[in-house]
Amino acid sequence: MNTITRMTPVIDAHDLNQIKAELTCRTEPVILKGLVTHWPLVKKGLESDETVIAYLKSHYNGKPTGVYVGEPEINGRFAYDESVTQLNFSNKKSQLDEMLDAILMNKTQDKPTSLYVASKRIDWHFPSLKAENTLDFHEDAFLSLSAKDADLIASIWIGNKTLVSCHFDAQSNIACCVAGKRRFTLFPPEQINNLYPGPLEPTPGGQVISMVDFNRPDFDKYPRFAEAIEMGQIAELEPGDALFLPSMWWHQVEALSTFNVLVNYWWNTSPIYRGQANDALTHALLSIRDCPAHEKKAWKAIFDYYIFADANHAASHLPEAAQGVLGKIEPLTARRLRAQLLNQLNR
Repeated sequence: MNTITRMTPVIDAHDLNQIKAELTCRTEPVILKGLVTHWPLVKKGLESDETVIAYLKSHYNGKPTGVYVGEPEINGRFAYDESVTQLNFSNKKSQLDEMLDAILMNKTQDKPTSLYVASKRIDWHFPSLKAENTLDFHEDAFLSLSAKDADLIASIWIGNKTLVSCHFDAQSNIACCVAGKRRFTLFPPEQINNLYPGPLEPTPGGQVISMVDFNRPDFDKYPRFAEAIEMGQIAELEPGDALFLPSMWWHQVEALSTFNVLVNYWWNTSPIYRGQANDALTHALLSIRDCPAHEKKAWKAIFDYYIFADANHAASHLPEAAQGVLGKIEPLTARRLRAQLLNQLNR
């Protein structure tokens, strides 16, 4: 797809400490130019694919993991088959060193098998890699109140020319392009209606994806996608660059080289004890979606009042002692609410 002309802003980011405060306030993506050019992993990748693969193997602990394998016909795009009830690839157990060798061998194929190692925790498979290739996130600005003393989880993504279909994540993200080149196609959260999300299950990686093939959009089938294009933007990453991606932004990720490695960091912007918002969506599907129209309209007004207005709005006219769960949600309050939910759901 070459109809999106807006490019993601770029800032010089060779010193993370200088931009941390800015990132915590941003609600739109930005490219962090040169953020991880100092990593040995990046330097090895610039030498050759063989060099960076040997470097990864030297840190691999031998644990097998699931890998995505797609037939050449999918052209690297992991999504659904024609029925939209099954995925168009297999998830197989493999040794990562064997997977790395397979990617190298496929480089010479005209129509290679699509090979993808998706979101594997570095600590689980390359435990010694972090000592030489990491970002310093030991600051409150990047951590939720429940994890101030913990490192953020770093994940690694490895593959050949692959495409992760457009989806959103509920966490904020810094995605570091380590080897090869990446292209992110980005849309703000409010474009969901124009992106035609697929089924909630199954999904390629746990998140709902857009049904639109961005490289060959079918505007007869998905006409509103033309509106999404007007609001989209493109982020092109070279080795050593990173992308700051705020939570809830939709993003398609293309690996443009025959061998690609990305390392990313996710973090929550609210305490873990508050739970996952996606659970509320699941419950709403069960209890609200199929209500009569007049009831749904009423529930929308109620949610606007209690949930989507300012956090202090619903309690502002009440004495503090009477606010209860309408006041600030502390860990004890969260436990009470969870217990209440469990009790009601188990009736």
